[in-house]
Amino acid sequence: MITRDEAFALLRKYNKDHFHLQHALTVEAVMKWYAEKLGYGDDAEYWGIVGLLHDIDFELYPEEHCLKAPELLRDGGVGDDIIHAVCSHGYNITVGCGVTIDVEPVHEMEKVLFAADELTGLIGAAALMRPSKSTKDMELKSLKKKYKSKGFAAGCSRDVIERGADQLGWELDKLLTMTLEAMADTEDTINAEIAAL
Repeated sequence: MITRDEAFALLRKYNKDHFHLQHALTVEAVMKWYAEKLGYGDDAEYWGIVGLLHDIDFELYPEEHCLKAPELLRDGGVGDDIIHAVCSHGYNITVGCGVTIDVEPVHEMEKVLFAADELTGLIGAAALMRPSKSTKDMELKSLKKKYKSKGFAAGCSRDVIERGADQLGWELDKLLTMTLEAMADTEDTINAEIAAL
């Protein structure tokens, strides 16, 4: 399996924008947190690598998101299991070039990635609106208010988040609660890594 250092180097080969790197590090940390919470602790590093690489093609090829990823990942020596997981987070989403991604999330890890990816963006945007700029003091009630506001973080698809919760067999509140907790618990680690970029 590709190491975390190799995965990060591969990500940085195709991603230079601070926002995209921060999102990748956030999703990596959230995926590792979920692995521990859901009983996959031995695979936490693997879950994290999938999270780190999930948007590898987005910065350079936004119109072909999840379509260019297999080529970039294969060139970097990444195995088919990670390629499937990365592509599955676009399941049933029509990308800019008009293609609908047909790679279905099968493993619980893939379903978590699908559900949490968009949500981390929404929670991150909500945190920036707070005086603390932090998720640590954010309450579920406050997050739900932002979630229900259609104009807030409009680029974060509520439909995708809700489909993700459904695929996991979870109530939306469970997904919101756990992802907020994951981001609060890992915030210091993420910030330290971003500061070192």
